[in-house]
Amino acid sequence: MTTTETTGAGAGAGAAAEPAGAPAATAATAATAATAAAPVGAEEIVTDHDLGIHGYHHQKDEHLKRLRRIEGQIRGLQRMVDEDVYCIDILTQVSASTKALQSFALQLLEEHLRHCVADAAVKGGEEIDAKVEEATKAIARLLRT
Repeated sequence: MTTTETTGAGAGAGAAAEPAGAPAATAATAATAATAAAPVGAEEIVTDHDLGIHGYHHQKDEHLKRLRRIEGQIRGLQRMVDEDVYCIDILTQVSASTKALQSFALQLLEEHLRHCVADAAVKGGEEIDAKVEEATKAIARLLRT
């Protein structure tokens, strides 16, 4: 809701519209306070990330399908051990499961960089530094495995 709409609703609707307009007025007041704190000419940038939408959101179904497939590989490992399958055959399956998880992790990392880190870069300031540090640590963890 814009400031003009909030002002128009308060002036023309009277007391009957106030409960419905109260949250909007609070949001408008918060936006006005944020704008007042920002430097002159700066606009507050609202992105998907601010709305709780993560980089993997648009491919969530594919990710879940992929994770279920990996889960099946792990259950296969359990079955192989339970059935006393030859060690090398189990290790081959462990290698395939590990590669599948690493591939998933790389895709998730790419989506994080394209969405979350890019979002922080748009906003600038300390947020970008924090996101780059966070991504760097995640990459380091992946390299250790």
